[in-house]
Amino acid sequence: MSVTLNDIHAAAKRIRAHVVETPLLPDEVLSARLGQPIWLKCEYRQTTGAFKLRGATNALLSLQPRALARGVVTASTGNHGRALAHAARALGVPATVCLSRLVPENKVRAIRDLGAEVRIVGASQDEAMAEVARAVEREGMTEIPPFDHEAVVAGQGTLGLEIAPMDPATVLVPLSGGGLAAGIAVALRSLAPQTRIIGLTMESGAAMAASLAAGHPVEVGESPSLADSLGGGIGVANRVTFPLCRDLLDDVVLLTEAEIAAGIRHLGRAGHVVEGAASVGTAALLAGKVAPTGPTICILSGANIDPALHSRIMAEAA
Repeated sequence: MSVTLNDIHAAAKRIRAHVVETPLLPDEVLSARLGQPIWLKCEYRQTTGAFKLRGATNALLSLQPRALARGVVTASTGNHGRALAHAARALGVPATVCLSRLVPENKVRAIRDLGAEVRIVGASQDEAMAEVARAVEREGMTEIPPFDHEAVVAGQGTLGLEIAPMDPATVLVPLSGGGLAAGIAVALRSLAPQTRIIGLTMESGAAMAASLAAGHPVEVGESPSLADSLGGGIGVANRVTFPLCRDLLDDVVLLTEAEIAAGIRHLGRAGHVVEGAASVGTAALLAGKVAPTGPTICILSGANIDPALHSRIMAEAA
C-alpha cells in the first residue's frame, strides 16, 4: 500500500505537539435505542474544529525547508484550508487556499482570519484545483493536496490509532476525497482487522462513491448540501485515496439531506454542535441504513457549521 501503519506511527510522533487527542464519548440515546454501544469520536474538538489539522500538519512537517520557503497552496472545501492556514501560520510559512463559490462564508472567513491568501475560483472543487496547478507552475508554490497525498493520509490515520484500542465492530467514517477514510482504514486493518469500516456521504455529488461504483475515478457535478465538506471531486488522476478506499472499505452508504439534518439535530440535542459531514454516522444509524452488530464508533469530523444554519436545523420538526 502507498501508506503503511509505520507511516501513521511516524506521523503521530511528528504531529504530537501540534494536535490534540480528541475524546471518545458514549451516545447513550442511540445505544439504548439500538441495543449496542454507540461511541462518538469527537474530532470536531480538534484545534481548528476538524480532523484536517492532522494531515495538513504532517504534510507541512514532512517538507524540506526550500519547499516551505516557496509557500504552500491547496484547494479545499473549507476544513483542509483552515487546517493548512493554521499549521502554516504556526511555522511561519506563507499559505494560499483556493476555494469554489460553494464553500460557506463562515469557512472562507475563518481561513482569511488565519492569515492565508484566499482565492475564490469557479463553482467546483475541480476549478479550485486548476487554480492550484497554475500557482504551482507560475508562482513556484508547493502544493499540499486536501487528501490525495501520502503524508496527508498518514496524518489522518493517526485518528485510527486512537480508536483501535476499542476494537470496535464497526467504524462509520465521513467519506469525501477519502483521506480520512483511507487513513483510518490503513490503521484499523492492521490493529483491529475484524472491524467493519463504512464510508458515509450524501446522495448528490458524492465523487468517491461514484468512483468506487464505476471502478475508477470519475467526475461528478457538485450541488449544495448540508454535508458541504463532503463535496468536491477526487481527481481523475487520483493515485492514493481511491485505491486505498477501494481495497479497504467494507461499504459505502448514501444519505439524503433530510437524514443528514436529522443527524445534526440528534447530535445537537446531546450538546454536539457539528456540521453536516460530521453527522453522517449517526444519521445512518437513525435512518436504519447501518445496523450495528457490536460497539460502533461514529467519527464526528468537524464543527465548522454556520451558526444560523445550525439554529434553523435545530428548530425544524424531527
